[in-house]
Amino acid sequence: MAQWIYRIVPTRPEMVAEATDEELAVVAEHFDYLVALKEAGILILAGRTQENAGTWGITIFEAPDEASARAVMQTDPAVAAGVMDATLYPYAVAVARDGLSD
Repeated sequence: MAQWIYRIVPTRPEMVAEATDEELAVVAEHFDYLVALKEAGILILAGRTQENAGTWGITIFEAPDEASARAVMQTDPAVAAGVMDATLYPYAVAVARDGLSD
């Protein structure tokens, strides 16, 4: 199975420090979506940088082809709602602990 990564950035940079109720709701849906991908065996890992200014996140996952990978990214509630902009890249984990790499 091919590996993919999408990088997300807030469309409104101030959101990280001063999120609206609507943005908080979408971010909660985003987190739940990532957990569901993990439970389905699709997600390898996800996370974000820990600063407020210029923060960004990544989602590394498996999908059989680019169309499927793009669908995973575009279905992410944060991307679908326009709270985050996302960019997709083909990816390969080269070194990881405890079985994350091939």
